[in-house]
Amino acid sequence: MTDFDFQSFNLALNQEYIELDLFHYGLAKFSAQDFEDAGITPEYQFLIEYMADQEVGHAILISDILGPRAAKACEYQYPFNTVREFIDFCQKLTRWGESGVYGFLPHLNNRAPAELLINSITTEARQQMIFRQLEGVFPMSVYFEVGIPQAWAWTLLAPYLTHCPAENPHIEWQNFPALDIKNNPSALYNDSKAAIATNVSAISYPGREVQLSWEDPGKTVSYDGKYVTTTSAGAPKFALWASQLNSTYTPLYNISNNCAYTKQPDGRVFGDGTAPIWNDTMFIAITDKDLYVTPYNLSLVNPHIVAGPAIYQAG
Repeated sequence: MTDFDFQSFNLALNQEYIELDLFHYGLAKFSAQDFEDAGITPEYQFLIEYMADQEVGHAILISDILGPRAAKACEYQYPFNTVREFIDFCQKLTRWGESGVYGFLPHLNNRAPAELLINSITTEARQQMIFRQLEGVFPMSVYFEVGIPQAWAWTLLAPYLTHCPAENPHIEWQNFPALDIKNNPSALYNDSKAAIATNVSAISYPGREVQLSWEDPGKTVSYDGKYVTTTSAGAPKFALWASQLNSTYTPLYNISNNCAYTKQPDGRVFGDGTAPIWNDTMFIAITDKDLYVTPYNLSLVNPHIVAGPAIYQAG
């Protein structure tokens, strides 16, 4: 296995481990009544438990592919205090987990384990949609799911790992400085309960002013103080929006002290009469250049990323 393949699978394994832990942790943290008060019935609670069991299988699969050097599970921290916040975090974490695999799958050198990973990630795609259903938002409001580079997925995952076994292989992907969306739309404030589908429209709109702030590079992140954020980019100029098949840049305004605002772009996937591009759970990053990229070569923008990505809850 090439180093590129090993490090890609190593990242995927760490993603599977946190999902396994997260689903179990949420079920243990909150009482059955807490879940029912949030509209999560006993049947839905069992579904979350079964999704945790799926993650056991996924972790075994990738560990077997990697062999003796496969990472072990770590210790984690989570940013939620209520059942609805737990469900919201699950749908966001499974989004970058799913998209992170889509980003590297076509670039793997060994096709045999790539096939096995496809068999795993298609299950995770179902999990992400289920968590949207449990949150009470429309389950799939896009035509296509976006793929993101490994460094994007690792930047999003890294803050939640606090301690790992010493023998775990170092995760070699870059950690970008953190990006914060100060007025990120939230699905937590709608009145919808868990359902197969709901009539919840997009919770953002074209032209919406989006307030951004970001950290300087050089911050220690992730487990055991082993990782530091870096960037090779110049001065921030653009917000990069990644969703479906599209990457679009919008200018930053009032750039000062690592803060700026931009405006949510407009557009349809294939023109009039087709779905809006900017919907669902998607990604924003700050860049120094509006480099043209495609879904296949999105990682070419990495040298130009100032900060991010961050999850943007467009719908």
